[in-house]
Amino acid sequence: MNPPADPAACGERARGVRRRAWAELLRVSALFSVPGDALAGAAAVGARPNRGTALAIGSSLCLYEAGMALNDWADRDEDAVDRPHRPIPSGRVAPPAALAAAAALTATGLALATRAGRAPLAVATALAATVWAYDLRLKHTRAAPATMAAARALDLLLGATATAPPAGTPATAAAARQGRPGRPAHPARSPHTGTPGHPPRPAHKAHPPRPTRGAPRGIPSAALPSAALLGAHTYAVTAVSRHETRGGSTAAPLAALATTALLGAVAARHRRRASAHPATALTAAAYLRTAAVPYLHAALNPSPPLTQRAVGGGIRAMIPLQAALAARGGATGTGLALLGLVPLARALAWKVSPT
Repeated sequence: MNPPADPAACGERARGVRRRAWAELLRVSALFSVPGDALAGAAAVGARPNRGTALAIGSSLCLYEAGMALNDWADRDEDAVDRPHRPIPSGRVAPPAALAAAAALTATGLALATRAGRAPLAVATALAATVWAYDLRLKHTRAAPATMAAARALDLLLGATATAPPAGTPATAAAARQGRPGRPAHPARSPHTGTPGHPPRPAHKAHPPRPTRGAPRGIPSAALPSAALLGAHTYAVTAVSRHETRGGSTAAPLAALATTALLGAVAARHRRRASAHPATALTAAAYLRTAAVPYLHAALNPSPPLTQRAVGGGIRAMIPLQAALAARGGATGTGLALLGLVPLARALAWKVSPT
């Protein structure tokens, strides 16, 4: 005769099962790929991480997790056939709870962005709209890879916008922050003191500086190239992920492999030097190693397990790519620190799948 079960032990096991289910639902092993977006954005605008960067990271984490919860809620019927072990079809997480979590995380992410300013809030709102549109409408259309690419690009721009100085900062102040103090006016040509033999000219009302052209107001144009590189990588990963449940595609991993090679070559070039910097070369090599090998395996054998492994490798490869973008922008310390997250993400992926 079996002894009666300990109620405390049973309760602890039940809580452990719930925690495990939510960890799977939210893909916690992929969270390491999120903070680097904001940090790469800060490096792209030549600014050190600050309070705005921290708020952008918090907002990004919330919106990313909102997308994970919403993704499984929207795919609950499909997962019941293809992935019955997922938290919702297995009954470990109720569908209303997943939807409520997605809404709460979205609201929290937007609230954090609000504290960073109006421009970051506008970018975060666009990011949230992109995430919800992808999960609810565009995921199974041809626009899916482009939508996900836009989401990652917006995430980097969120960090750049939250970190950069407010719009309208005088050019001399921006130059001083970069270590290039503005040039003082020549005394012989001062508009108010005049020149020898000429009376001083009357003072005119100063006009505010014009916003920079080429990018929406509040979004630093310097961050657009990094956002484009990160978006291109995300496009390739998403294109491969469309075949992860059934496999059979050789073209998608081959295209992703070619994209990775091109992005690695571009990321290895230091933005402010003619030759490659050691930190950019190291981080770009880590990016190539993390993404290219599983893509090659999936191209040679496009089975569902290897395709899923390629998607996981592509997600983890975002970390060294972010590190390369940070080092490329001059933030070598940030880039090397981000590179240290790769083994942590790999170790956690053995416990909780990132896909």
